[in-house]
Amino acid sequence: MKSFASDNWSGVCPEIMETLQKVNNEGHIPAYGELDDPVTLSAITRFKEHFGQQSEIFFVYNGTAANVLGVQHLMRPYEAIISAHTAHMNEDECGAPEKISGSKIYTIETEDGKIKPNDVKPFLRSIGFQHHSQPKVISISQVTETGTVYSREEISVLAGFAHSNNMYLHVDGARIANAAVALGTSFKEMITNTGVDVLSFGGTKNGLMFGEVVVFLKPELAKDFEYSRKQNMQLHSKMRFIAAQFERYLTDGLWKKNASTANQMAHLLAAELQKIPQVELTHDVTANGVFVKLPEEIIPKLQKHYYFHVWNPDISEVRLMCSWDTTRKDIDGFIDALMMELLNNEQM
Repeated sequence: MKSFASDNWSGVCPEIMETLQKVNNEGHIPAYGELDDPVTLSAITRFKEHFGQQSEIFFVYNGTAANVLGVQHLMRPYEAIISAHTAHMNEDECGAPEKISGSKIYTIETEDGKIKPNDVKPFLRSIGFQHHSQPKVISISQVTETGTVYSREEISVLAGFAHSNNMYLHVDGARIANAAVALGTSFKEMITNTGVDVLSFGGTKNGLMFGEVVVFLKPELAKDFEYSRKQNMQLHSKMRFIAAQFERYLTDGLWKKNASTANQMAHLLAAELQKIPQVELTHDVTANGVFVKLPEEIIPKLQKHYYFHVWNPDISEVRLMCSWDTTRKDIDGFIDALMMELLNNEQM
């Protein structure tokens, strides 16, 4: 049974699985991405094609590591991260940023998950005051946790604001492919050209098995990061199995194909849900997430057909995530199950 719980629930897409098997059949290859490991070098070359030759690329195991180590490397423990309250950096890393980096997180309440310069300005009052943590990194999610997407202009303005106040801009790009497809733009246009300093580049939610990438857009910021990665237990010995996935992912538009399917299915799902009077969309659908209010009493019953997460129980808001392998049949099945439970509820 398919679910709409998270794009993390989906399996590995065939192209990536085939690539992993191919690399495995190549026999012994130098460990840790060292000694001219051809697979890792090829993947790094591919990343530089998408983000520019000046970018520095580091493979890690997962998104938590990419987020935490990416910002930690730019900060001292007495400095602070600024993020939306809903951001993974704040809510879903189990305190890892504070524990690993030693840094405080300043949070901003937003309606749409997006931070604007005016939201950050109050924290500037702490600069130079020795009793307060010093703001150093603005961290945003692209796509945000509420399904919204920053435009290129919004990212550029935020990066300019950060730099003018001696801060950096970090992007949590767990769903960066979905954002690029939604905007109809390239990674370079959305990230490199807007002034982003460090990016957590994800693929697991879009068809990869595991792995994430820390991308420094300015080489001086990456100095000695290899030691931070090792010390924080993120240096994969068989590096080629992470690298090979991303090399294939960034070849022949695979990232775009998978993300396009997920986004298209989300828009289709939203269109079908809007036909049902008892259902209310709570956010515009931009990428691959759909947020809706459902009658509270049918939620646990509907979850038995297609599992999904309750986003805000206070208002019976749920999140429905589409994946690279979501199909029209899955959408139709979910709508049929929803209509059945609504009818049963009316007859009780």
